[in-house]
Amino acid sequence: MNVLLAEDNEILRTSLSFFLKKQGFQVSPFSNGKDALESLQNQVYDIILTDINMPGVSGLELTEYVRNTLHSETPIIIFTSSTVEQTELDSFRIGANEFIAKPVSPAILLIRMNKLLNK
Repeated sequence: MNVLLAEDNEILRTSLSFFLKKQGFQVSPFSNGKDALESLQNQVYDIILTDINMPGVSGLELTEYVRNTLHSETPIIIFTSSTVEQTELDSFRIGANEFIAKPVSPAILLIRMNKLLNK
């Protein structure tokens, strides 16, 4: 399974990449939304994991691009440190499948990923 991981926090990006690779996933990590969006133009992913607040292109913009420009149903999990309920509602409104508050538990992330991938 091919995973796009867009997260500007280097420690979280590195640790999630390491964890997911150990679980057998192929991970393409990006430190900003712009590079992740460019990758989506050339590569197909089985699942997308994205932070909301990133330099260049936000996770919400990335999600809108996948849903409205690519017309893709690729599962998307958004994570953020925001505790604002409206952020979570906006994420679902634009097409995210899951929303995880930071700090992200790798074990919980894996369960939610498998749930989406096994539909």
